[in-house]
Amino acid sequence: MSASSLRLNPSKTVVLWLGSRHVTDKLDVHEVQALSSTVKIDSSVRNLGIVVDSRLTMSDHITSVCHYACYYFRQIRPIVQSLTVNAARTLVHLQVAWTQQQF
Repeated sequence: MSASSLRLNPSKTVVLWLGSRHVTDKLDVHEVQALSSTVKIDSSVRNLGIVVDSRLTMSDHITSVCHYACYYFRQIRPIVQSLTVNAARTLVHLQVAWTQQQF
């Protein structure tokens, strides 16, 4: 990395152990030394908009998508009464499509 002038940013870099629950629960490492920086170990990471957990179950990703979708639907709620049924339906469909694109 140093030959191409790249640097490791420890505040944005995390280590993810992949394995079964029995294997990952036995690990007692919280930090890893990499290129004169200390990198923390996390149970899930976000990469290209997808949340990956250490067991590859996608449960953290599903939780994240549901959280964002509920947030945006709560934002729509106050204005729904002033919209026609077709306009409200279109707004909800657009929100669902946008949420799918984000994740």
